[in-house]
Amino acid sequence: MKVIAVLVLSVTLFYQGYSNSLDSCQGRCGYGTDSSFSCQCNPSCERYNDCCSDYAEICKTSATSCKGRCGEKYNSQNKCHCNSKCSQYNNCCSDYADLCGGDGGGSGVITDAEIKSISEALYVLDSNKASASELIIDPQALVDNSQTSSQSDLSPRPLFQYVDEGALFSRPTYAAFLAVLDNYQRMTGQTEDFSPQQLAEQETFVKETMSNTELGRELFAFLYTKGVYATEEDFLYDLKMMWFGLYSRYNKKMDSSGFEHIFAGEIKGGKVSGFHNWIQFYLLEKRGQLNYYSHSFNGPWTTYPDVMGMQFKWDGYFKQVGSAVIGCSPEFDFALYSLCYITRPGKQCRLSLGGKELIIQTYTWDNSFYGDGKKFIGSAFPATPRN
Repeated sequence: MKVIAVLVLSVTLFYQGYSNSLDSCQGRCGYGTDSSFSCQCNPSCERYNDCCSDYAEICKTSATSCKGRCGEKYNSQNKCHCNSKCSQYNNCCSDYADLCGGDGGGSGVITDAEIKSISEALYVLDSNKASASELIIDPQALVDNSQTSSQSDLSPRPLFQYVDEGALFSRPTYAAFLAVLDNYQRMTGQTEDFSPQQLAEQETFVKETMSNTELGRELFAFLYTKGVYATEEDFLYDLKMMWFGLYSRYNKKMDSSGFEHIFAGEIKGGKVSGFHNWIQFYLLEKRGQLNYYSHSFNGPWTTYPDVMGMQFKWDGYFKQVGSAVIGCSPEFDFALYSLCYITRPGKQCRLSLGGKELIIQTYTWDNSFYGDGKKFIGSAFPATPRN
């Protein structure tokens, strides 16, 4: 009987310990939501009221540390600071150099391996991506990179054979994306002027994709733990500014933005500029405004998302290589380009999607600034196939 009693006690203590571990943030502080735990230990838990009871004690940054605060805006109420100017004013927190790399920003301390890891997490979390039955393409002619400028129509049929609009476009992130997509004048040199409703649509898109999806919350949580943003509000504000803030591409008119250039596409100098989104491509092709010529990035496109480089004409204007991530959700596209621009602005960004490397090239717009000298997104696009 004593042996049985000891065994029962041991099992009871084991399960109590296991249960306690599910209710504690011990060793769990960081990004990621795990439904196997009864409570969470990431920045989003405060908004969703599902933090563990010891979250504040174990995970939240103390007032005298730069943990989770690198690059934050100046706040006179803080005892010490963690931005690029704190060294100049001699008011940095004691661990600023160790945690922030001495530059006050997150990009200098985020490694390629970490970017690949978070991109794989985003890839897995893209629950709104198109399935093989919801999206069917007909790639037809494959051309060598040396032939992309030939302007030869080698594909007699449309690229998009079938898209299940009912299943895809009714989803909140798709609906929010479509609402913003038609708010632009494609010709550069024409000032963009947004109505209050259109500005509200921009706000809705950012919140719908980044706050209301697990994928978006995962991206914020990662950037938060790396010290890039101090709060979710800072994150959402920065996204809105870098993507929707207007600047001039031609004739000193406020005629462009990162969102318009990358997702909607523009016409500049008699040719298509930007245009790296599969949904916009599909819609214009369906309306008869876009003629697909060929592709230069090979497939296989058996599952989505995948990458493709297309040659086409948009109302008579030619695009030599319009590369895009095919079949992904709007939030995945937005998150991927945001991740790369925030961590590798003006550089190549090496991602991993389903175990295959994808290189995104980003460009800053150097002639205009917002906030504390930040640069708007000039462009971002897949520079290579997924290998």
